[in-house]
Amino acid sequence: MKNNSFFSSLLFIVIFGIGLAISYAFKDESTGKINLVIAICSLVIALIISASTKVADQWNRAVVLRLGKFHVLRGPGIFFIIPVIDTIPYWIDIRVITTTFKAEKTLTKDTVPVDVDAVLFWKVIDPIKAALDVAEYQSAISWASQTALRDVIGKTMLSDMLEGRDKMSHLLQKIIDERTEPWGINVISVEVKDVLIPSGLEAAMSMQAQAERERQARVILGDSERQIAEKFEEASKSYLNNPTAFHLRAMNMLYEGLKSNATIVVVPSTAIETMQLGAVTGLTALTKELASEKLVRPEQPD
Repeated sequence: MKNNSFFSSLLFIVIFGIGLAISYAFKDESTGKINLVIAICSLVIALIISASTKVADQWNRAVVLRLGKFHVLRGPGIFFIIPVIDTIPYWIDIRVITTTFKAEKTLTKDTVPVDVDAVLFWKVIDPIKAALDVAEYQSAISWASQTALRDVIGKTMLSDMLEGRDKMSHLLQKIIDERTEPWGINVISVEVKDVLIPSGLEAAMSMQAQAERERQARVILGDSERQIAEKFEEASKSYLNNPTAFHLRAMNMLYEGLKSNATIVVVPSTAIETMQLGAVTGLTALTKELASEKLVRPEQPD
C-alpha cells in the first residue's frame, strides 16, 4: 500500500530524527562525539514503530494473521500490529467493482456461433470469507462469470438472445450470485453489452427483415383496396334507386375535370348515353363554354 509506505517512512524519519537530536544533546564534550547507544536505540525504536503502524483507507479492510492464523479484521483508519508475528496478506476493497468478461465463438441452442460481451458489477460484503475461503477472489469471479455466460448462451435461442437481453442479464446475475455467495461476494447486476453474430448470418437476417416488411406493406395495400371497394359499393347502393342524384354527380365530376385540368376530355359515347348528357355536339359546346369562361375571367391579383 502506497499510503502505508509513505506513512511508515515519514514516521521512521521523525522518530529517528528525534533520537539523533537527543543523542546529540548527550554528546561527549571532550571528544565531541554523539552518544552512540542513544542513536542505535532510536534507530531500532523507529524501525519497530514504523513497521507496526498501518493506515487503512475508508474503503479498505486489512486481514491480519497472527502466526499464520486469522487474528482480526482492521480498518479503516490507523491501527497497530506486532512486527514479524502479525502479517497482512490481503487488503480487501469493499467498494463496487466492475469486471468485464466475454464468450467468443460460443454456440447457441440453435447452433449459431456468437460473441457476447458483458459487464459484472459486484462488491465484497464479507472480507473474511473473500480472503480465507478462495484464492485470488477477483480471478475466481472472472472465471465464474465466463463459464456462466457460456452455459446461458448454450441454452438460449439466437432470437431470444437478441430480443431479450434483460432476461439474459437477470439469469446471469442469479447464476453468478449463487456461485460467489459462499465467497462473501454479492453480485449487484450484470449488463450484456453486445451480441455479435457472423456477417453472413447478419446479411441473411437483414434480407429476411426486408422481405417481412415488404410482405406487411403488400398486406396493408391489399386491405386498403378492400376498404375502398367496400366504400364504393356502399356509394353505388345510394345511387341505385336515385338516378337523378347519379346524373348530377356524373355531371359535377365532368365539370370539375374540364374546369381544372384541360379543355378537352375524351369520354366514351356509352358513358355519355348512360349519364344522359346529350349528344357529342352538346358536350363540345359545354367544353367551349368552359374554355371561354377561362379566357374572359380576369386574373386574380397576387
